[in-house]
Amino acid sequence: MSSQPIRLYTKGTVLGARRSHVKQYPQWSLIRVEGVVDRSQVKGYLGKRVAFIYRAQKEKNGSKIRVVWGKICKAHGNNGVVRARFTNNLPPKAQGATVRVMLY
Repeated sequence: MSSQPIRLYTKGTVLGARRSHVKQYPQWSLIRVEGVVDRSQVKGYLGKRVAFIYRAQKEKNGSKIRVVWGKICKAHGNNGVVRARFTNNLPPKAQGATVRVMLY
């Protein structure tokens, strides 16, 4: 047995919403997953859960930490960026924030 802990998630960065020249699509979030640099590498992450974790001011259920869950749906372009849909659209403060891409 190895002494290394099992890795349950990898990091990702929220790039923003999918958009065109005129319109934004806030239900689609673009995420750059750490270590993914090619469209062919995205296949291993399709269907994986994504967690945007943030700290709120009010306490709920004994904690100020909240989570918005999402799912990786498809690739976006050829550079390893993925599209994800979240249960609630991500707020604007999420742009540039770190998310967790669950590997289970």
